[in-house]
Amino acid sequence: MALTKATIDIESGAGIGTGDQIECMFNPTEFTVTKGATWNPRDVQGKGQPEMRFVSATSGSFDLKLVFDTTEAGTPVTDHTDLLLRLIEPNANLPSADATAKRPPFVWFSWGQWKSFKAVVTNVSLNYTYFASDGTPLRATATVAFTQPEEDDAWPPQNPTSHTPMPHRIHRVRRGETLDRVAATYYSDSTEWRRIAAANHIDDPIRLPAGALLVIPRRGAAHA
Repeated sequence: MALTKATIDIESGAGIGTGDQIECMFNPTEFTVTKGATWNPRDVQGKGQPEMRFVSATSGSFDLKLVFDTTEAGTPVTDHTDLLLRLIEPNANLPSADATAKRPPFVWFSWGQWKSFKAVVTNVSLNYTYFASDGTPLRATATVAFTQPEEDDAWPPQNPTSHTPMPHRIHRVRRGETLDRVAATYYSDSTEWRRIAAANHIDDPIRLPAGALLVIPRRGAAHA
């Protein structure tokens, strides 16, 4: 199984990156998705605490820290980092509610079978850490902030047959791990490795690249 590269998928027609996609040179080591809800307290006479009433859900958000390195090729790392900056710039190629206005593109962060909610990039911070003798930047760390602009009916991921949320988990492969060991960890049954193999389209259950992400389906889940 080849190591799956994470990507930032860009709204079609934006004209950014190759095929409207930015491929991460190195997969992030971690990321956390945050999504909350707003509740307002209402005083209730005779009770020791207020009654909480739901107001609305809050926008989802997450940050990614990505590393870009072109020291081997010797080309400017800005060839890659400039693509991230274009995700926060108004884009004349995209439709907008106001015909005279421009807006940045919508994006999705994808890694294997996991895909984030529809998002917009709200901040890009670039830290250049290594340079050629002529001053050409060759290595950079990018911190990219994503925010959900509107409700996304396709997120969280849905079961295509029942349209109900699928509480899949994601497992990062450690060096030397095999599918039967992963199955034993999540199902307490090493023979369930075939379920994980089918979900991730794995042909060789023994040779797993360290760092790869595996979808761990719940029991009873159907897979395409």
